[in-house]
Amino acid sequence: VRLQVQNVEKPLYRGTFHCFQSIIKQESAFGLYKGIGSPMMGLTFINALVFGVQGNTLRALGKDTPLNQFIAGSAAGAIQCVICCPMELAKTRMQLQGTGEYKLKTKNYKNSLDCLIKIYQKEGLRGINRGMVSTFIRETPSFGFYFLTYDCMTRYLGCEAEDSYVIPKLLFSGGMSGIVSWLSTYPMDVIKSRLQADGVGGVTQYSGILDCIRKSYHEEGWRVFTRGLTSTLLRAFPVNAATFATVTVFLMYMKSEDNLPECEPAPVMPQPSSL
Repeated sequence: VRLQVQNVEKPLYRGTFHCFQSIIKQESAFGLYKGIGSPMMGLTFINALVFGVQGNTLRALGKDTPLNQFIAGSAAGAIQCVICCPMELAKTRMQLQGTGEYKLKTKNYKNSLDCLIKIYQKEGLRGINRGMVSTFIRETPSFGFYFLTYDCMTRYLGCEAEDSYVIPKLLFSGGMSGIVSWLSTYPMDVIKSRLQADGVGGVTQYSGILDCIRKSYHEEGWRVFTRGLTSTLLRAFPVNAATFATVTVFLMYMKSEDNLPECEPAPVMPQPSSL
């Protein structure tokens, strides 16, 4: 977020690792966890929605095909925007508070919940949902590629329950899914972050998505749309590797439990690679 929205004329950070070092030096290790309250509140519901909607949509479509995987994933991405957008708005505002051009400003927000409450009091529902359209444009195809990539990777690697290497394969598949997902729509994430950060210092720069795209490109060129990509990909692999592997193993375990005869030892239940 800091790399995406920093002032191009007076940049605070030269890149991902310089940003990382600067945060620790100036704000201690706790600075790396600014805005963590918002994801902690929202990610449980987001993941529940995403995997629930994706699974049910895929079943409703009838056939487990690559196209249906993409459609089901896109549906999940679109629906979870309702929670994702306010969550990321609070996270962005908290992460920028007290830094850069906002350094001299008093701290307006105590935590993520306080941030959302104050935005609502000042701007209403429209303020809480700032960046909703850009979030929708980003998340819908992104989650389509997310689930499509995971399905293709697990099939290609032959992820079966009886495979002794199933966990590493699931971790790798999930990590690659996260990377492909972010690469597919990353420029829109930059625009989303800029729109949600707009007005924090008291000055509004952008009137909408197209205006933000035009001004950003005019001032910084095409490279502006890759700002912060390195740090995003470094985060994406381990996060999504853990997420997909955990969900898949849990579902495989629950399915094997459902098929157990009473009072008999648990057999290894072979599962199709696509869950």
